[in-house]
This record gives sequence, structure tokens and C-alpha cells, in this order.
Amino acid sequence: FVVIGGGPSGATCAETLRQEGFTGRVVMINKEPYLPYDRIKVSKAMDLNVEKVLLRTQAFYDGSDIEVLLGTAVTKLDSTGKELTLDNGYKIKYDKVYIATGSNPRRPPIEGANLRNVAVLRTVEDAKSVNGELSPEKRVVILGTSFIGLEAAAYCVGKVARVTVIGRGAVPLKESFGDAIGQRVMDLFREKGVEFVMNSGIKRCIEGEGGAVKQVELVDGTLLDADICIFGVGSTLYTEFLTGSGVPLNRNGSINTDQHLETEVQGVYAGGDVANSPVLSNEGQPATIGHYPLAQYHGRIAALNMVGKVTPLQTVPFFWTVLFGKSFRYCGYGTPEEVIIDGDLEALKFVAFYIGKAGRVVAMASCQRDPIVAQFAEFSSQGKVLNKSDITANPFGWTTELTGPTTV
Repeated sequence: FVVIGGGPSGATCAETLRQEGFTGRVVMINKEPYLPYDRIKVSKAMDLNVEKVLLRTQAFYDGSDIEVLLGTAVTKLDSTGKELTLDNGYKIKYDKVYIATGSNPRRPPIEGANLRNVAVLRTVEDAKSVNGELSPEKRVVILGTSFIGLEAAAYCVGKVARVTVIGRGAVPLKESFGDAIGQRVMDLFREKGVEFVMNSGIKRCIEGEGGAVKQVELVDGTLLDADICIFGVGSTLYTEFLTGSGVPLNRNGSINTDQHLETEVQGVYAGGDVANSPVLSNEGQPATIGHYPLAQYHGRIAALNMVGKVTPLQTVPFFWTVLFGKSFRYCGYGTPEEVIIDGDLEALKFVAFYIGKAGRVVAMASCQRDPIVAQFAEFSSQGKVLNKSDITANPFGWTTELTGPTTV
């Protein structure tokens, strides 16, 4: 069995194959030169030591008889001949293969996007590069109000002269949390010294000495001094190598799977960022979701099915982040038509209910109100559905169906 990808999904799949009793050959192929590590630390703590954030040590892989090929990428998959071609020219035969190649950070197609000190944050090398440039006199400009962009801003502020975040919309994190919470998050960042230019974008990066960025020009012509520019504007899926493989790709590069994470080609499985797979809390409809915990879950489910222990997905998306010491949780999936907030938004101690079509609660978020979102995840994983009518009189009465009365 071959695992393509050394992120959380691929690593989990490889070790689960062994845990579930598979005794054949297991090969994990990772294009990075490092063993699988906790990638979510990259934008949260750029001074990280990769040895301290490894998911498993080399001794673990050796002891589990898992072959790990580092600094190696798959360039072609032949699903008819069941053969992989690597970028070093080698070919590997497989009986079953798990594709968990993740995504590539996107660089917008603007002038100067590849200047020195214009960075993306995906790998430990990206983080090291940016961290090495930080100093008290530097000006940092961040394009994008995603979690990666905001986490980078939170890390940099206080270490440099100025941090400015450029956002396309009116508030950050609107797609995840909605307008009201997005505004409160922006206020929190401003309180900490981060500047924002919203409803804007970068037209070009302007070159200075030594091929490094010195300024950025915004879409309205405004010039901002920038010694470092970080792009946090999404990603593209790393599946180009599958072109012509016989494994169908969607327009966004994702791969359709069934509820066992098997693709339309028998013996080829996919998970993590690249999988367009059924989501239990989305009424079983497929979705492509790039969450770290979900990637790990996919790896385990894929391994179970690869060894013949038939296990369907019971996907309930869940993610979290910490911004200036405030812990945010989110569970669910869907497009809300209404957001109901319980608690004190100003004090950042709240629960938000996201109401979708027909009054169904499609998602829930919280800040400093644990464990309510985890309880909603458990509620959803049991196949239960929460409606607006269920939370009108008592927003948390539903929790008694799980653990009895609870304080939130």
C-alpha cells in the first residue's frame, strides 16, 4: 500500500494501516524534506523547531516498518497499471493507494508576487524565512483575512514597527463567522496594534534593493511601505499530477469519493484537502473541506477501508484557532441565512448559532464558552439535527440529550 502525502492525513493513514494489522509493505511519499509535522503551527509560531512538532519520530516509522520517502514527489499515477512515477525517476507498483497531497498556497497573479520577502505560509521553511526577516524597524503587509493571515498578523505584531492587513471584504473571517463576529475580531486586532485596510487589495508589489519588496500598491493607488509581504489568500489543490491518471478531477482539482473515501477508480482512495467526500452534518452531501482534524479523520477511515474493515464516513467538520489568547471553536458546514448570538460579543464570551434553510442549525461557533461546540459536534455525529425552534426558548436544552444538564 502506498500513501501519497506526508501531512496529517497521510501520516494517520500509514500508522493506522499498521495498527489495524496490515502486514504488507507500507510506503509513505512526502514531497517535503521533513517527517510529517504539525503544520498548523506554521502561521501560529514562526520560530518553531520542526523536531519539536513532528507527529512521529523516525524511530516510530522504523519500528512500524513504514518506509518514508522524503523530498520526493509523485509526478504520475497510472491507475491501469497500478504504478506511480516519482520525480527522481523511480517507479513504484501499488495494490492500493491513498492520495492525501493537500494544497499549495496561492500567489495572486500580480506584478512582483515573486520578489524576495514576498511570502506564503505553508511549510516550516516558509515560516523560518519570514521569522528570520522580522525585526523592530520592519513593516509587514499581509494580504488576506483568512485564519492564516490573521494568525500571522498576531505573531508579527509587537515584533515589528507595523503590521497592516489588507482584506477584500468589509470584515475578516466573514465566510466562517459572519459580519458581527468578524467585526469584533477586527476590533480585537486593532486593540493589539494591527492596522486594517478593508474593501481593498494589492495591485502590485514594488521592488527595492537586492530584489526585495519595498512597497505595495493597493488597488486604489495607495502606496504602503513593506519590508515583508505575506499572502494568505487561499490555496489550490495539489492534484495536477493526476491528469491523465484515470482518476477524475473536479474543476477545482478535488477528487470525488464515496462514503469509504474510495474514488471512482477501485483501489484508489483520497482524503484530506483534496477529497470531495460526504459530510454527515451536511445531510450527507459531499464537500471539499481543508480542516486539520478532518484530514486526520480521513486518514484513519481510509486505512480501515483499505484493509477491508468497512467503515463509512461520519464527518462532522470541526476547527479551532487561538487569537491573542482567545480560543475560537467552530463546528458544522453550510451557508447560513441567519446568525443568532448568545452571550457577550464585546467580552468575547459567546455562542453563535448559524441557521440555514428551513431553520436548521448548520453550524455553531463559540469563544470562551467551551465545551458547547464540542457538544454540538457530538450531537451532530449521532445523526441528530438541531433546529431554530429547538433553541428559541432554551438555547442549550439540547445538550441534555448528550450528558444531562450542562453549564455553558
